[in-house]
Amino acid sequence: MPDRPHTDAPGAPESSRVRVRLDIAYDGTDFIGWARQPGLRTVQGVLEDALSKVFREPIQLTVAGRTDAGVHAEGQVAHFDTSGELDAGKLVHRMARFLPKDVRIKQAGPAAPEFDARFSAVRRHYAYRLTTAPYGAEPLHARSVVACRSGVDVEAMRMASRKLLGLHNFAAFCRRREGATTVRELQRFDWVRDGDLLVAYVSADAFCWSMVRSLVGAVLAVGEGRRTPEWVGDLLRETERSSSVTVAPAHGLSLIGVDYPADEELAARNAQTREMRSVPVPGGGCCGD
Repeated sequence: MPDRPHTDAPGAPESSRVRVRLDIAYDGTDFIGWARQPGLRTVQGVLEDALSKVFREPIQLTVAGRTDAGVHAEGQVAHFDTSGELDAGKLVHRMARFLPKDVRIKQAGPAAPEFDARFSAVRRHYAYRLTTAPYGAEPLHARSVVACRSGVDVEAMRMASRKLLGLHNFAAFCRRREGATTVRELQRFDWVRDGDLLVAYVSADAFCWSMVRSLVGAVLAVGEGRRTPEWVGDLLRETERSSSVTVAPAHGLSLIGVDYPADEELAARNAQTREMRSVPVPGGGCCGD
């Protein structure tokens, strides 16, 4: 999930270089997350190595959301700068041959110099998939769907989810990272049921480390009758990660989309994202970058 240490490429490209946007999908099962780590298989590492061979120069990616180990993506976005020639259609086709089957570049194209996959993002959308089937997940979906109790109270879960919407300090739901803010604006958190499939859709301007899976875990405890919707709302008063919140398994989570403003609004959005966000917390003080 977002807000982990990273080595993303900074700033806008030099005038002689082209900024390229990539739309990416991957099965996170066999990756140790997005961020490159020495000696480990990561999405960033696999993509950068393949792109560097194609463009015959070192390629460094900036990504919209640095997903954790086991987390998937259907709508991940990244950018890089290159001095090489860009043929978007040829690049997508060629990368399909260079990349392993569990990661794909779905689209590629030139982007405005001010476009930043991370800082230009207006909101990120995640889906968390559960099944209430008594036999668990279908074998073909076992890597992306998590089994839960068949008798979960979906209406109680919806009630609990609504209590979390808005701009809040989500410290109770985030793993602590020194100097990082836990203030976020949760814009959507609802549940859609289709037979045995139960999907949580979660959208926010940004997410802190483990936030989505913690939100799902807390609300699922309500659905299973172990907690009340009021308990979930009370967690917003916490200023540290709550030990009472269970983090849902990684493989149920997928980044399904990222929203960006029009090109003429990118620079303003980049500056806005870098500003400190804060809300009052009990006892005074605030949380911020």
